[in-house]
Amino acid sequence: MSDEMIQTVGRRKTASARVILRPGKGEWTINDRELEDYFPRPTLQTRVTEPLAVTELDGQYDVFVRVHGGGLTGQADAVRLGLARALVEVDEEHRPVLRAGGMMTRDSRMVERKKPGQPKARKKFQFSKR
Repeated sequence: MSDEMIQTVGRRKTASARVILRPGKGEWTINDRELEDYFPRPTLQTRVTEPLAVTELDGQYDVFVRVHGGGLTGQADAVRLGLARALVEVDEEHRPVLRAGGMMTRDSRMVERKKPGQPKARKKFQFSKR
C-alpha cells in the first residue's frame, strides 16, 4: 500500500467529506484551497490534523479533501473522521490510538426538527392563562 491512494468518507451533521490520502510531503488541499485558507480558525485546523498528530504521521501523507454541506465545524469534524478512517486503512495498528482519542466514532447528533404550533423544536409560545 505504499504508492496507493486511499479514499474514505467522513460525515457530521449535514456535512460530508471525501478524503483521499496518498504518500507525500504533508500537503493539504481542501476544495482546491489550502488548509489555512479553508479553515481559518486555529482550533479547527488542529481538530482536522489531530489524527495525523496522534499517530505521529505528520508530513508523511498528502491529504486531498472534497467537503460539502453544513458549516465549518461540521465540515472539520467530517474531515477528521474521514482522515482517521483512512489512517486505519493504511495500518490497522492505528485503530486503538484513534479510538481512544474519540476519532473513530461517527457523531450521530443531528438538528431536531421544528414541530407545528411551536416557534422552534422545543421552545413553546408564551402561555397566557387569561
